[in-house]
Amino acid sequence: MGIVNVTPDSFSDGGQFFDTRKAIAHGEDLVRQGAGIIDVGGESTRPGAAPVAEEEELRRVIPVIEKLAQAIKVPISIDTMKPGVARKAIEAGASIVNDVAANRAGVAMWEVVAETEAGYVCMHMQGTPQTMQVNPSYTDVVAEVKDFFMERLDALSRNGVVGERVILDPGIGFGKSLAHNLQLIGSLREFTKLGAPVLVGVSRKSFLGRVGGEAGNSRLPAALACASLAIEAGVSIIRAHDVAETVQAVRMTEAIAASGKSCPGHGTQ
Repeated sequence: MGIVNVTPDSFSDGGQFFDTRKAIAHGEDLVRQGAGIIDVGGESTRPGAAPVAEEEELRRVIPVIEKLAQAIKVPISIDTMKPGVARKAIEAGASIVNDVAANRAGVAMWEVVAETEAGYVCMHMQGTPQTMQVNPSYTDVVAEVKDFFMERLDALSRNGVVGERVILDPGIGFGKSLAHNLQLIGSLREFTKLGAPVLVGVSRKSFLGRVGGEAGNSRLPAALACASLAIEAGVSIIRAHDVAETVQAVRMTEAIAASGKSCPGHGTQ
């Protein structure tokens, strides 16, 4: 899943794709690099980010989605917390809703997803983007995220969003400390057992630079390590900014895993 941030304040790309034409060109380039989904977002969800009005978010993302839907052959997802934006984005050509606010109490977003039969990324977040990193606290982060997914899968089903359209995202970096993030990545098999595809997004997040430092200000090697571990654990989708490099790491991980499974005598002493 390649990321197109149509925002002036993204933590990861400094707003370089805020211009509509640049955002469209970037989405097309990510597909050429190997992205199988393009994720378009018009509201930053970095820690402490200010909310964006619905009208402004629509102004940012709809022209990009409309043009990309005509230019590319892979699915487009809309990264939004607003049901109104989700509906308009689907009308413009998106087919997946990437919802970082799946912890909300209301069902308006689910009603949009059920009505349009869109795919739905259900992400775990403790708090909101404004509060999530103030003091994230869990008794057992893996168990609590797993319980959240099980409860959400049941609630989504009761509201017409059937299981095969749901993708689970443990929300790395969203209301999580460094220790929480590492525990979740190390326990991804617990989520892939739940019967729904799992998405992991760690790309360029700050915790990557807090383990061993950031050589040359690059978090990419650490992100690729996480992506490879995620694929080995059965994760279906890696959300990334650096698509070409991530595709190469994923393909190598898959090739090694396939080679090991096909090797005669594999697993014997």
